[in-house]
Amino acid sequence: MTRSIFRTCGLMALAAAGSAGVQAQTTLTLSSWVPPAHTLTASQAEWCEMLAAKAKGAIKCNVLPRAVSAPPGTFDAVRNGLADISFTVHGYTPGRFVTTQLAEFPFLGDSAEASSVAFNRMYDKYAAIREEHKGVKVIAVFTHGPGMVLNTKRPIARIDDLAGLKFRIGGGMINTITKQLGMNVTLKPAPESYELLSTGVMDGTLFPAESVEGFKIDKVIKYATTFPGGLYNTSFVFMMNQAKYDSLSPEVRKIIDEMSGEFAARMLGRGWDKVDRRGMAFMQAAGVQFTKADPAFVKAVKDKTSSLEDDWAKAAEAKGLTNAKKVLVEFRAEIAKQK
Repeated sequence: MTRSIFRTCGLMALAAAGSAGVQAQTTLTLSSWVPPAHTLTASQAEWCEMLAAKAKGAIKCNVLPRAVSAPPGTFDAVRNGLADISFTVHGYTPGRFVTTQLAEFPFLGDSAEASSVAFNRMYDKYAAIREEHKGVKVIAVFTHGPGMVLNTKRPIARIDDLAGLKFRIGGGMINTITKQLGMNVTLKPAPESYELLSTGVMDGTLFPAESVEGFKIDKVIKYATTFPGGLYNTSFVFMMNQAKYDSLSPEVRKIIDEMSGEFAARMLGRGWDKVDRRGMAFMQAAGVQFTKADPAFVKAVKDKTSSLEDDWAKAAEAKGLTNAKKVLVEFRAEIAKQK
């Protein structure tokens, strides 16, 4: 009888231990509003796989089959727990993020990795930038590669060539840049680009090289104009639901922290640089006609947009970023250090 009781208790203990082992694994839901093959979806998934490996199976990610929100609502979706991990474009919610526009000015650089690492250093250093992200656990802030002008109608070699064309843009600083250049623009999320261009609703879009393949617009884009350092950039945030992060064990949180900041920013930026190179080759193979902005075109853009830094500095200082123009100089210097 006693032996039977001990045996029963032993089996129960083993079952409980097994159950505890199963329960110990946490699943994070990952939402992405770009296609599965896009570098952002792939990079997030890669980050999650590395996390699972480092945590020795204590945590894993489940990539959801569809986004839990349209792109502009993603920040709030993560903050409110509709997804545990995702990313968004700061400029998709106009007026909400101001300090982050320091990463969106013209001619900042030709490498997403360099810009992303420098951007993350500014985020870590300045509380005003962090304050705009209150409510989520920021894994990293980052940028895409240098932005160019793509269109279906004609070569663009000077500012006057932009007149009469309708362009899709993603929001943020590029909205102000294009207005200064006298462009006719409409704010629309990137995934809508193919429909807008293929139906003739829009004549062009502003994108990094990657996006031609990423959003499958190679069959409609005929002309591309590149700028040294990019006509613009786009700032992003890669983030986690704060409550989910707080619920994890100290050991797992430590691993996530080690994989955040510059680690994630460099990984995301390096991935983008790779697909930008692929995108340029893809466009060349598709017969897209390239125009490289000459010094006169670059100077004309600089002249038209010269007031943007002052305007941004005033707005950023109103959001608590002291000496904003000095921060912008520091940011450019950090980008240069990465070369």
